[in-house]
Amino acid sequence: MASLAFSATSTWGSPTYMTLLEKFDGPKNDRSVFGKVNCKKRDLTIANVASKLPVVAPPAPPPTTTKTVENECKLRAWTSIQQERWEGELEVEGEIPLWLNGTYLRNGPGLWHLGEYNFRHLFDGYATLVRLHFENGRLIMGHRQLESEAYKAAKKNNKLCYREFSEVPKPDNFLSYIGDMAKLFSGASLTDNANTGVVKLGDGRVVCLTETIKGSIVVDPATLETIGKFEYDDNFGGLIHSAHPIVTDEEFISLLPDLINPGYTVVRMEPGTNERKYIGRVDCRGGPAPGWVHSFPVTEHYVIVPEMPLRYCAQNLLRAEPTPLYKFEWHPKSKGFIHVVCKASGKLVASVEVPLFVTFHFINAYEETDEDGRIKAVIADCCEHNADTTILEKLRLQHLRSFNGEDVLPDARVGRFIIPLDGSRYGKLEAALNPDEHGKGMDMCSINPAYLGKKYRYAYACGAQRPCNFPNTLTKIDLFEKKAKNWHDEGSVPSEPLFVARPGATREDDGAVISMISDKNGDGYALVLDGTTFEEIARAKFPYGLPYGLHGCWVPKK
Repeated sequence: MASLAFSATSTWGSPTYMTLLEKFDGPKNDRSVFGKVNCKKRDLTIANVASKLPVVAPPAPPPTTTKTVENECKLRAWTSIQQERWEGELEVEGEIPLWLNGTYLRNGPGLWHLGEYNFRHLFDGYATLVRLHFENGRLIMGHRQLESEAYKAAKKNNKLCYREFSEVPKPDNFLSYIGDMAKLFSGASLTDNANTGVVKLGDGRVVCLTETIKGSIVVDPATLETIGKFEYDDNFGGLIHSAHPIVTDEEFISLLPDLINPGYTVVRMEPGTNERKYIGRVDCRGGPAPGWVHSFPVTEHYVIVPEMPLRYCAQNLLRAEPTPLYKFEWHPKSKGFIHVVCKASGKLVASVEVPLFVTFHFINAYEETDEDGRIKAVIADCCEHNADTTILEKLRLQHLRSFNGEDVLPDARVGRFIIPLDGSRYGKLEAALNPDEHGKGMDMCSINPAYLGKKYRYAYACGAQRPCNFPNTLTKIDLFEKKAKNWHDEGSVPSEPLFVARPGATREDDGAVISMISDKNGDGYALVLDGTTFEEIARAKFPYGLPYGLHGCWVPKK
């Protein structure tokens, strides 16, 4: 099995990169590691601008059952990235819309081993950034490892040095164990492995994020180079925040869970600053700790704060070996709640009990008005797992790598919360459409960003075609007609679909949907679907299969 003890090179520098970009004005030379490619529609060159690096991915792990589906052994989605970085222009099949000019950045765990040691969980892997740069119908792909302190320490020492989602460094002796406990309480031993998402702030800076506040890292969207830590210039303290802030050109809103006095602080940060400012606070109605808040939605006037009965657990944080729910505990008797905070005043305008729920990702929220235009309720949609916490266990790499044809993916739906603003004590949770429309699989969602916090019709997500052990389709949800259109490539695993609106569009679904696919043969490709018809319009094969990625963002061409 390969080791992480490889040496990085600096050949990703700007001169080579600028040479590559010059190809948009016509190729200036034909030198390429992968050589010249004969294309049906365009004369393109596959160019590898990184020097040859040692392969860092281990061989595909052996199947855990003799009945493992054959294609699952070839699938690269759950195996480590093959080399630290690569960049090149891809051959395009079909036609990329000429208006699609900009860069899709995707972040996610991409390296799940250290020497001979394999990590346990999907969320443990060291962050791999992937870049798809679209310009004038052409496509450049690149990937690069995020240079977090956790990743650099692992490379240097060839062992785990920080606490990841399910992994804890093994102490050398009792004194080092005591030292690790002290570092845990201070936050020093928590990872900064920002492997969850990537956002473009209103001032243009691009930041990779995860659950730990220290895991906020600025990167260059053009080169994927790690620039440095995103340091917050305020006194809020704390160790964790929502991995998915609300980010627009005007503001950045986040939730800070309070593990000491259970609750959530709502904060806002303006573009061009690193200072978070106080909006308000919500005290938890259940206990013994805040509910996990991986994401949350907003409306035009309100911040929606979910209090899930899947709650943070200090005892589990201290354990050297993972529990079935890792850093969390399921407390159904503590109930579930949704809180509504006014953006302007910070006041709590509603706090209702709702049926038990489990969600990683909210889709969107909006305000419902009466005939006189007064706000009577808030509607909040999410990818809801039927209050079933087993989805966390199903994301262990052992399970993902050993699909045997049985249908083991827990059911999910578009869960719709209806939160009255009339002082009622209870809210509702129901399915926004029949889950059979999307195969009872639902996660990794996006919308037209122009409809953030507003009434909307369409959502794009990953659904399921059964049997499966992970979401394996792309689905377009029509919340008005309560129907879904589904895209499926047999045996493949698609990553989160990102919707990009066509400039000047007036229809909500007028645009393109971008995803990256791990196919059944061990390869991978970029996929572009028409946002309206949801039919494929272009794809471009990668030089090799990539690991599964989580979340991304769109950086328009300036």
